[in-house]
Amino acid sequence: MLPLQHIILEMIATGSTLEATADRLCCEVEALLPGVICSVLTVDRGGVLHPLSAPSLPSDYSAALDGIPIGPAAGSCGTAAYFKKPVVVADVARDPKWAAFRHLVLPLGLAACWSSPIFDASGMVLGTFAIYYRERRGPTAAEKRIVANCTHLCAIAMERHDRLLEHERKANVDELTGLLNRASFNRALAGLSCDEPGSWAIMILDLDNLKVTNDTFGHHVGDDLLREVSSRLTATSAPAKAFRIGGDEFAIIWETPEALRDISATAQRILDRLAEPASCDGHLISPQATIGGAVLSIGDATAETVRQKADFALYHAKETGRGGFVRYWPGIGTAITKRLTAIRDLGEALRENRVEAHYQPIFRLDTREVVGVEALCRLISPDGEIIPAAAFNDATSDAQIACSLTERMLGRIVADIRHWLDLGIAFQHVGLNVSYADVHRGKLGGQLSAAFAAADVPLKHLIVEITENVYMGRRDHVIAREIKAMRELGLRVALDDFGTGFASLTHLLTVPVDILKIDKSFVDSLSPGNPSSVIVEGLLSIAEKLGIRVVAEGIETESQAAQLSALGCVLGQGYLFSPAVDRVAMTEILVRFGQPLPAETPSLGAAWVHTGDADVGAKQSARLLRRGGQ
Repeated sequence: MLPLQHIILEMIATGSTLEATADRLCCEVEALLPGVICSVLTVDRGGVLHPLSAPSLPSDYSAALDGIPIGPAAGSCGTAAYFKKPVVVADVARDPKWAAFRHLVLPLGLAACWSSPIFDASGMVLGTFAIYYRERRGPTAAEKRIVANCTHLCAIAMERHDRLLEHERKANVDELTGLLNRASFNRALAGLSCDEPGSWAIMILDLDNLKVTNDTFGHHVGDDLLREVSSRLTATSAPAKAFRIGGDEFAIIWETPEALRDISATAQRILDRLAEPASCDGHLISPQATIGGAVLSIGDATAETVRQKADFALYHAKETGRGGFVRYWPGIGTAITKRLTAIRDLGEALRENRVEAHYQPIFRLDTREVVGVEALCRLISPDGEIIPAAAFNDATSDAQIACSLTERMLGRIVADIRHWLDLGIAFQHVGLNVSYADVHRGKLGGQLSAAFAAADVPLKHLIVEITENVYMGRRDHVIAREIKAMRELGLRVALDDFGTGFASLTHLLTVPVDILKIDKSFVDSLSPGNPSSVIVEGLLSIAEKLGIRVVAEGIETESQAAQLSALGCVLGQGYLFSPAVDRVAMTEILVRFGQPLPAETPSLGAAWVHTGDADVGAKQSARLLRRGGQ
């Protein structure tokens, strides 16, 4: 037996397949025991037999045993597995355990069969090792010793095989959903041929409401949602395979003509099925998904190219309106590539500390005193070039980048305000632009308060500027709640770019702000009798009655400044006086033209109606301000 053990253990140790190992074991035993025939069957978790090795038996006989449930009358092997003990049938022709199967074995000239169960370490039956005889008899003592060793060797080989399968399963299958994972998706892509355009397509699906589900009901409900979505994808995409390639991202590779004939209809079928309400841990949730897809086209040299196109399409679908399907078309990647490039460049600039705050002064139109500044982001290129925010505005639609940028700007602004206060400069406030992502997180007020408190700077020196699109464009109750929370903390809120988007003055009654900033487009078209003049005049009158201050943006000529003053506008900013400048230049401007904040009236409204010295020459101030910005 020692040579046999050595052979089999070496095969196990060197990674031979389970089938090859079992075949070799059967052959070695048949050589040791002339006249016997060996077989090895496995038993799956459902208690069903499957042939593994029987090198001396006809293949059709082994095939006939495949799928037979174990039981008290399932031949020698099925019965041994069922009762978990060896079963000796000395006469197949007469034993009732073989009644349903003797027609398979008797024509082969086999008269008896002895089967022993194979156990794993926990005592679970993994399979059976059987010896067939051509004469009616049972096992000898020597045969029993050999088979005892064989079942032990089989157990070692089978357990190793199961561990390998489990390792492979974990490496290729998503643990939560049971779908193939990203590694499997990448291998599937690598195996696709790009020789025949139109022969296959990729869809990338993003589950839109997973985060909301997790945040609202808990991650266990989100896990249920993922499992339900995975089950539906498997059912609707068959025979195509579905993959889970990320937390809330899935992929499907289509190769059937039926699916490819109308890829949009195929996608809609999936969306319709996913949209049906699902019960997730007692909560009724309707999965919401967005899909991007791409079909193999002429010029697609690799499958990775098609995958990137599907990603572009998904990205576009999410940007233009979630819940639908977008198929890639030539040119869709241009805008996305531009945005991704902007995100990459801004991310690098943040990591390399190349983001600075510049400031544009806000002044009284009558006295030309500076009453505040607006902080504007500037990116410094590796070669020292100053890049304005408009050049990388696309990047701020990325939530992580936008929040990181705000955090960086906040640090710069707090340090600069502290510097100006320490110098004793007459400084009133700075306006900080925030993004949708900043406000939607619901933590902005606390973040701003903490930053200012850490630098011992009063919050009265800060105005939070929110664009009209963020304020109302998404009609998001979270935005209204956060604006209210910030104002309750003592922060003042300015509505920027007013007049370019969706806002209405009536909305200000339910979500009030402290300041309106009239967009440059109105200032550009100012002239007597022009509709812009009428709108601005009406806006100023209504805002005054609501207790809201107004700032005109983008003033470039003295004529515009004069017209705005005539209409009743007190405050403005623009290139007429100064572009955005760095801290050093802004410090000089504040020293020369800063309007002090009256100590007894810390509110913004009181400060901004303070007249100051009306004898300051407007033209001289303008020249000095322009020089300060150069």
